Amino acid sequence: MRWAVAETAEGVRLCPLDSAGRPAGPVERESSLSAAVRARPQVQRWVWRSTAEMYRRLLADGVRVPRCYDVEAAESLLIGHLEGQAGQPRSLAAAWARLHRRPVPPDAPARAAETQPSLFDSGPAPLPHGVDEFTALLAVYADQVARTATTRHPERMRLLLAAESAGMLVAAELGRAGIPWRADVHRELLAELLGERIAGGEPRRMVELAQEVSRAFGARVRPDLPAEVIKAFGRAGISLSSTRKWELREIDHPAVAPLLAYKSLYRLYTANGWSWLEQWVHEGRFRPEYQPGGTVTGRWTTNGGGALQIPKIVRQAIRAEPGWRLVVADAAQMEPRILAAISRDPGLMEVAGRGEDMYADLAVRAFGGDRAQAKLAMLGAIYGQTSGDALTHVAELRRRYPAAMAYVDDAAAAGEQGRLVRTWLGRTCPPATAASFDPEAGTTPAARARGRFTRNFVVQGSAAEWALLVLAGLRNSIADAGLRAELVFFQHDEVIVHCPAEEAETVAAAIASAGTVAGRIAFGATPVRFPFSTAVVECYGDAK
Repeated sequence: MRWAVAETAEGVRLCPLDSAGRPAGPVERESSLSAAVRARPQVQRWVWRSTAEMYRRLLADGVRVPRCYDVEAAESLLIGHLEGQAGQPRSLAAAWARLHRRPVPPDAPARAAETQPSLFDSGPAPLPHGVDEFTALLAVYADQVARTATTRHPERMRLLLAAESAGMLVAAELGRAGIPWRADVHRELLAELLGERIAGGEPRRMVELAQEVSRAFGARVRPDLPAEVIKAFGRAGISLSSTRKWELREIDHPAVAPLLAYKSLYRLYTANGWSWLEQWVHEGRFRPEYQPGGTVTGRWTTNGGGALQIPKIVRQAIRAEPGWRLVVADAAQMEPRILAAISRDPGLMEVAGRGEDMYADLAVRAFGGDRAQAKLAMLGAIYGQTSGDALTHVAELRRRYPAAMAYVDDAAAAGEQGRLVRTWLGRTCPPATAASFDPEAGTTPAARARGRFTRNFVVQGSAAEWALLVLAGLRNSIADAGLRAELVFFQHDEVIVHCPAEEAETVAAAIASAGTVAGRIAFGATPVRFPFSTAVVECYGDAK
């Protein structure tokens, strides 16, 4: 059973919906969104404008919903799929305007990264005068149901819309729960690595290293300014194109060692130093704002905080609460397994259905047991490596696994030709720009770059869809089992669940089951396995 719900000037309005997305009963009214949901526990899916806004308020009131349909997320996917216009305005107002062939208003500007929403956030794009949100919601949702039925694979698109909406729920719950974070441990790490914090300046150890760099050059050089460093090396007779680590390591000069050490500490100081800690960690939790589908492939991003780039050293501060554990699970060789599933290559599916280490199994069959070479070849195939050893190894893959290679080769060719490509469930790549495709110019560097992008897009995007289904399944498993466990972190192919120690084994099993079920739901019956590498730890830093 699904119900539409919206907040209007007259209060909250809601009604049940039929399979075509039309009202299937009288419109009812409630005093608040929380009251509406609490009074209807039988509703399995709520249809609303924006999960990011509405569910955040429900969670603040202690209200959880099992499933939802996010109209704005759906609009983004449908516009990309049916019209090839990924990235267009997706608000309810924009969708209503398209439906009525009126000028499409731009989306409201994205909120700046903060520790919590501001009282002065811009609201959603306004609807025309006289059109209330509930009326617009009903019209847009019914239209989206009809448009979904016109896609090439309607059942896949419906699954993608459901998965994307489920991801929105998980993202809101992750932000609400937060990652367990020991601020005292973090401060100890900073003091140990950076030295004392100096008001108005860099910490002691960085100051010392900067002085060492200057002494090595015989003149004052600021190591945080790449142009100044390059000039200093130039005066010493050494030509550099950048101050990247790999380039500096090839140089024999006394400034290199302190410069590399400074750069390492500088990243820690600016990305996860004292200021970051004070802004982002409160009451023992780091609460980033996750943005599902934040990239064109469907991978998530965050709005500030750098949750998806937590340095290994800083992970020591992520600690389970007393009596609790962190269950850290990584999907093993996710993208090669996804390629096997979507390409339906018999040989590659067989390899992906054997052991826990797909690269090791692949190495035995095609690369004389050399796992490193097998990994290089597979990643070269997915990411379009066209030179060096990877090119030779990709040729071997093409001979042994022709269907898999044809799948990514066709995606690359379509991208080079300016055509659209889609993931397994139907997410569509952005259209080609005039700069990247000119039919009269032939294959250009820009066209080849787009081909490499679309080659990876079909695999990485399909992997992101599988991951959404994993999250949805795991979320439901935890709730259905009545566990105290909480999802606290997700990025690409990794999930962390914080749970009482006695629930850890159950949670690990739930994660493994979610991976298997997600593979079956997304790709049907295939021999491909989707195993996880799982660790139960008290400290995140001990998981890897």
